[in-house]
Amino acid sequence: MSLPTKAVDRIFHRLAATYGAEFMRKYEGVDEADMKTVWAHELGGFAGDLMAIAWALENLPERCPNVIEFRAICRKSPRVELPQLDVKADPERVQSELAKLATARSVAAGGVDRKAWARSIMARVDAGERVRPICAKFARQALGIHVEEAQL
Repeated sequence: MSLPTKAVDRIFHRLAATYGAEFMRKYEGVDEADMKTVWAHELGGFAGDLMAIAWALENLPERCPNVIEFRAICRKSPRVELPQLDVKADPERVQSELAKLATARSVAAGGVDRKAWARSIMARVDAGERVRPICAKFARQALGIHVEEAQL
């Protein structure tokens, strides 16, 4: 996973503003898109923890860091502990939600005829009922009925 381009752009903007010519000279002659791709890859581990990058930007060293040094600074960021919720699930609600999923489970287990719609349309066609031609065509395709067989 790579860091989003927008985040890399903000990092570069901040480093250029902080270090000025030192930052620009460090990457002189290097294609900017390639450079940003490398930074996005190297900092990809922080895609879900942008606070570590923000912390690193607030704690920059005196000298302009390269991507490896910047990643090391990110790794030093303090971990924010999120409060744990002390909530218990309501057993009745859990049973209710599981009952709603019963249909999905039966479909996944193969207990539902997934071509019932096509059989229904073809039954209407066989009964002489007017059916839109495109509906009949899709039903035939779903059931594997060739056009020649359908015309017989």
